[in-house]
Amino acid sequence: MKIVFATNNNNKLREIREILGNKYEIVSLKDIGCDVDIPETSDTLEGNALIKAKYVYDNYHMNVFADDTGLEVEALNGAPGVYSARYAGGDGHDSDANMAKLLMKLGENNNRNARFRTVIALILNKEGSEKPEIHEFEGIVEGSILKEKSGNTGFGYDPLFVPKGYNESFAQLGEEIKNKISHRAIAVGKLSEFLK
Repeated sequence: MKIVFATNNNNKLREIREILGNKYEIVSLKDIGCDVDIPETSDTLEGNALIKAKYVYDNYHMNVFADDTGLEVEALNGAPGVYSARYAGGDGHDSDANMAKLLMKLGENNNRNARFRTVIALILNKEGSEKPEIHEFEGIVEGSILKEKSGNTGFGYDPLFVPKGYNESFAQLGEEIKNKISHRAIAVGKLSEFLK
């Protein structure tokens, strides 16, 4: 089955392809000739995932899934949450600036509890059906925030986030372990089970 993953983030694309293996042909926005930066205008992860999936489905008429991920820090009332990628302002996706702002906001606060949450919206065109099917899958991994960056693999907040049950950050654990236990892996696992 060919399915579009509504992203041009090569890190996410590689991660999803590794998690799903070769069961599906996963293509990116670039692969289908979509170079639009689909605006994420919702104030929820669910809303943003659905906006991206709907854009591709409505314009390219292909089976598609999209995700949105947020880091939710307890002491910051769930921030940065839906704004995780652009927490430090600007156009977003400046991981170092985002991590610096997070550490500054937390300061010496001893409550370092946090969780990563991924929501995937899937839109499938079922043969003979008038309307497409829309499904949602969620993955959550609990953990905590370090006081300084540690490790050099992964992306985003990986150098700061230690998943529960581990003593090292996602960036120290490496992609093989991360791709088995992460929020995205949990959500993609649910997606994969459903597609079977």
